[in-house]
Amino acid sequence: MISDPPVTVDVVQSIRPGKDREFETLLEKIIGTASTFEGYLGSSVFRPNEQNPSEYRIIFKFDHLENLKRWENSSARQRFLSEAREITTNNGTFSIVTGLETWFTLPAKPGIKPPARYKMVVVSGVAIFVINRGLALLPTAWLAPFPPLVQLLILVFITTALMTYVVMPRLTKLLAGWLYPQL
Repeated sequence: MISDPPVTVDVVQSIRPGKDREFETLLEKIIGTASTFEGYLGSSVFRPNEQNPSEYRIIFKFDHLENLKRWENSSARQRFLSEAREITTNNGTFSIVTGLETWFTLPAKPGIKPPARYKMVVVSGVAIFVINRGLALLPTAWLAPFPPLVQLLILVFITTALMTYVVMPRLTKLLAGWLYPQL
């Protein structure tokens, strides 16, 4: 579904001093409720550190922009945002990333380095290898009418779609600690 791509939402929120527990409790409710919405793929939470002692970074992933919009426009999310205003210092920053750039998201931010290139090569290389081995096991008689170059092109598009919409959003979440050890 090219017109409704997978999305990653990056939320950066600063909390008021002494409101850590309240925010953690609210965060559990937010993630728990978001996980019940169609298309929810997962969340990652990066807690405050010495450089940013009051700043949380929360990453949400949804399979399609349309499903993210349902979550964003829900009455539950609006209630949570209202509760958050009492324990945060501002409205926070929100950014949405779609398309191929979601392969390795946590979007760039001052002080946060992207994953090391070798890590991106390892993760995407292993994922592409596994997808291609899986495709090789499938019957390919349906490709026979096409010339070899077109067959290859079709398989490349299938691999790219699987990487973008299925594999990389899940692998990035699963391997976030290794890809982003500084967070």
